[in-house]
Amino acid sequence: MSVITENTTNNLLHLDAIFKFATLGILITDKTGYIIAINPHALKEFGYTESELTGEKIELLIPEKFREAHIEHHLNYINKRDSNFMGPGKCLYALRKDGTEFPVEISLSNYLYNDHKYVIAYITNISDQKNAEERILKLNKELELKVGESTNDLKDTLHQLELSNELLDSTIAYQQAILNNAGAIIIATDIKGMIKLFNPEAAARLGYTESEIINRKKPLLFHDADEIELKRKDLFNEFGIVELNDFDVLVEKAKRNIHDEQQCTFITKDGSSFPVSLTITSIKDSNGIIIGFMGIAIDISSRKKIERELIQSLEKEKELGELKSRFVSMASHEFRTPLSTVLSSAYLIEKYNDTADQPKREKHLQRIISSVEMLTGILNDFLNLGKIEEGKIQVKFSQFNFPELIRGIINEMKSGLKKDQKIFFQHNGKTDINLDASLLKHITMNLISNASKFSNEGSSIEVNTFFLDQQAILSVKDNGIGISIDDQKHLMERFFRGANAGNIQGTGLGLHIVSRYAEMMNGTMECKSELEKGTEYFITFNIKND
Repeated sequence: MSVITENTTNNLLHLDAIFKFATLGILITDKTGYIIAINPHALKEFGYTESELTGEKIELLIPEKFREAHIEHHLNYINKRDSNFMGPGKCLYALRKDGTEFPVEISLSNYLYNDHKYVIAYITNISDQKNAEERILKLNKELELKVGESTNDLKDTLHQLELSNELLDSTIAYQQAILNNAGAIIIATDIKGMIKLFNPEAAARLGYTESEIINRKKPLLFHDADEIELKRKDLFNEFGIVELNDFDVLVEKAKRNIHDEQQCTFITKDGSSFPVSLTITSIKDSNGIIIGFMGIAIDISSRKKIERELIQSLEKEKELGELKSRFVSMASHEFRTPLSTVLSSAYLIEKYNDTADQPKREKHLQRIISSVEMLTGILNDFLNLGKIEEGKIQVKFSQFNFPELIRGIINEMKSGLKKDQKIFFQHNGKTDINLDASLLKHITMNLISNASKFSNEGSSIEVNTFFLDQQAILSVKDNGIGISIDDQKHLMERFFRGANAGNIQGTGLGLHIVSRYAEMMNGTMECKSELEKGTEYFITFNIKND
């Protein structure tokens, strides 16, 4: 005959608390599949009362289309002798009383009592996980999902079990199985905070053995000190509590019978950490007196990862939406003028039929060519930006004559300058440089084109190249409309145009592309400008020793 000692009673309280307040469903059947026990969380999930399910076949909770296969699966598991545990990972569907189905993950284990075999099923509703996975897939395709998250609730009332000696032994057997196989960290303490129960999952996740912890340590060992201080401030703001030791900070709401599911950080023996969802409840004796506390913590690292992925996807969606909006606005404006010019000039050319009208035809042909070149430039900006964003531009370093390349570019661009504009070029220092000649040419042409575009007819443009220590510098200076201090902060942003740019043609992409090309060649871009006094750009390349 079993003797009920004080320690046995305390163990029973702990195990009973685990069974009743676990945040996953727990169901026990005999070998023929009849339900003999089910915890409150499972009853809540399935929508039944305990009396409605006790003594019923387990197939009552399985959708009809899966029942026949489940019966065979159940028999195979009961007769299996080489293993008495079946790990998590079986993705199934369960059936509620109201006929709705929901996805579950089930872990199975079994035990023997009085020569009878019993099966314990740990049932986790993975609807949130499935929904999150579907949201991520949908977000990757449509970029139209918002962050969503859900949590499970714990009940907050403990009741003492009054059992006969036989029921006591049976209860301890299956509740001990729950404790050893639960997929959650379970820690119980006495009223002063000394740890009295430290389940295998806690040992595995936190890196301590039971002998290191039980009757030696308090749960504060696993908590971040900064988070304890934040919780202390919250208690002061909510209840006006001033003086509390650190352990009381953790359990104050449990003392007040306040359900409090909190997200916090657990620190392992090796100093690493991981996020958990923690619920702390009080443990009471038969007279309702608090004799200790129990914490159930679930690792939410996967959930946090999903949240981060969702947030990142939403940020990309937001950025893409803004870029599309700015592109449509800019394109509709920049394409309209050259297209109108092409159409009007083509129409007028058709009207000039006489030989004497040849100069007029040539004038309008030149306007068409100029407009097409403008459109080509706009499209090239978009193509170059796309290649940069996709990482398709590869830098090809080679050694060439620095001033010779710049002089060649200037000669190419002279014909495209405004009337009577002139370019003055000067170089100082050694001549050979190791860069990507094609990218450097694009940078130089863009800066000279801007200098011409934003300056008056007859103005001068100064281009200088020189070496300083281990740096090669290209500068382009004009005497044009200049750039305000506020606008200079945004020059390298995509689609940005200065407030004083007015109707001057441009995509707002040129300087962004120049800065990106400079970065790809280990360089930087700097701007010095003052309104109505001109602008000077400096491109500085850090050159490695040969």
